[in-house]
Amino acid sequence: MAGHSPFGSDPAWQPADPIDEAVRLHDRAVSARERGSRDEAETLASQALEILESHAGPDHPDVANVLLCLAGVYEDRAEYSAAEPRYRRAVRILNQAAQETSDRDVQRLRMQAIGGLAGVCRALGRYGEAEPLLKQAIAIAKRTFGDDDAEVAGAMNDLGVLYKYTGEFAKASRLYRRALAMTEKAFGPDHPQAATILHNLGGLEHARGQFARGEPFARRSVVIREKALGPDHPEVAADAAALAAILEGQGKYEEADAIYRRALAIFERAFGPDHYEVAVTLNNLAAVEEAKGHLVEAERQYRRALAIKERLFGPDHPDVAMTLNNLAGLLREAGRTAEAEPLYRRALALFEVALPPTHPNIATCLFNYAELLHDIGRHADARAFETRARRLEQKRR
Repeated sequence: MAGHSPFGSDPAWQPADPIDEAVRLHDRAVSARERGSRDEAETLASQALEILESHAGPDHPDVANVLLCLAGVYEDRAEYSAAEPRYRRAVRILNQAAQETSDRDVQRLRMQAIGGLAGVCRALGRYGEAEPLLKQAIAIAKRTFGDDDAEVAGAMNDLGVLYKYTGEFAKASRLYRRALAMTEKAFGPDHPQAATILHNLGGLEHARGQFARGEPFARRSVVIREKALGPDHPEVAADAAALAAILEGQGKYEEADAIYRRALAIFERAFGPDHYEVAVTLNNLAAVEEAKGHLVEAERQYRRALAIKERLFGPDHPDVAMTLNNLAGLLREAGRTAEAEPLYRRALALFEVALPPTHPNIATCLFNYAELLHDIGRHADARAFETRARRLEQKRR
């Protein structure tokens, strides 16, 4: 995420020229984004960008700095198709600037631009594009700031997130733990950046199915973030929702339900009803309702989550496949196998295209589909899918 302009400004001082006015507008845009006022931030950053392009030139590093703010606003809204070209342009400008100067602020902005672009690629399911970008960001950070700097820790954490999505859990764990140690050494154990990595460690254990091991990480992240930001901040809600998923995995449905509903209210208030965080929380809340036997309410939430994800990403994204798989499971449980079967087939096809072949989501979906095939008497087909799933699980060991 882009930070304040490295050249700064005093809001009480009246700028004497257009560049200074652009600096002031950019700083106000950053502040507005931090408050969650994304429309205001977009307007201010766009004004700053227009001035800088005219008076500093379209390829000036300060232009890239403003582009990072603007891209971050779009990313906050989950408008990834709008964020991506801003990040790409910022990367191009800063790569050129880095050839002409060793200035650490330029290198820091370059890392932010590359990391932002990688984050958009990951969000869009283009994992193969994201990995080399994140490795490049780590290399820049080490070369510029030293092997143990907090900037390196942040870049390592981002690569760990990608490996969690690709199912490379051992790689993710090593990166997270190294990043956490570096962050705690630099800032202390109660810094919000430590909370981010703890959140991710909890999420990794959730993905592994080791829910009890993930709970201490998740609870600590909530405590740290809430102390820093207050109970109603969206980042606190994200930490709390991650904790709820871990509680759900342990069968603690009532506590998980209450946390999910509070997080959902915060996300809808902060981002509106069609944001990615809303979709993820709806999907997870639906799983709790399903576990409690509330199938009608669970189906409604799954379908709403699915509609949001399809609007954000299109119909062919692996996150869409996740909710398709979950909805199919509910329909199977309700005896609606004719509706469930095409959803399983579609989810499996999407997973197989988007994910590495040994990703656990593929094996899970194969097993789920096989159970449905047994239900409808297609036992030979079911056994074939079960065999494929077991082979995938063996390859992961």
